[in-house]
Amino acid sequence: MIRQLLEADRQETMAFVGVQPAENLFIIGDIEAYGFDDPIQALWGDFGKDGVMRGVLLKFTDNYIVWAPGDFDAAGFAGIINADPSFRFLSGIEPIVREVEPYLDRKPDNPRVLHYAKCDTAAGLPAIPQEITVRKAVPDDASALIDQMYAIPEFADGEYSVCHKRRTLKEGTARAWLIEEKERIISSASSTAENTMSAMIVGVGTIPGYQQQGLASYCMSALCRELLEEGKMLCLFYDNPAAGRIYKRIGFRDIGKWCMWTYARKQVPEEN
Repeated sequence: MIRQLLEADRQETMAFVGVQPAENLFIIGDIEAYGFDDPIQALWGDFGKDGVMRGVLLKFTDNYIVWAPGDFDAAGFAGIINADPSFRFLSGIEPIVREVEPYLDRKPDNPRVLHYAKCDTAAGLPAIPQEITVRKAVPDDASALIDQMYAIPEFADGEYSVCHKRRTLKEGTARAWLIEEKERIISSASSTAENTMSAMIVGVGTIPGYQQQGLASYCMSALCRELLEEGKMLCLFYDNPAAGRIYKRIGFRDIGKWCMWTYARKQVPEEN
């Protein structure tokens, strides 16, 4: 049975998704930030015949995320998505998304699939040499951090907002550790989508001319140690095998693949 989840379902829902906080980073974060009554999002639960929750579907604006560790009503979740003309994105662990896929009434325009990895130990994180100064970013670093992203070729095509970066650093839903030279940020590592259980690692990179010195690894080490000391599970996406080897060397391990599928918005007939 599928029904919409209410505030009264918070404890059961959080216990269900909290068993695997890396896999459910976005669901946990959105529940903590917006709850069950905010119109920006809606949640549905799938319950077995015994009344026990076995799946969760989250809608945040036009993006759906599905989670179920075992059998669930994939057709029922697909029916909710198909009925929503605003639907644009579907995300989740690949095998779960692919259970829903056959029941959707259209195919994705961009079925992107990324490697998904998590880390729960600092044992593999490199020590930071005494001659290297790594410091934690403050909100006033937002503009310089964005400039650094645009200076790194693999990040240069992204869309970044100084205002958003400043706000998330101020609110504590994101953080960054960085290395500077001549008052310019040359390397950094950031978190995003932080919640009480987990955090996503993003933006790990060094500008050209300073690469191959381990600087990004030092930034990541400082960032990850701080998050792990707070009891948070770390996770990240990657599609570059070379980057994957680096992440695994410092303690991350693959937990599967993550779908980030984009769909054309459904055309709604105009009324005469």
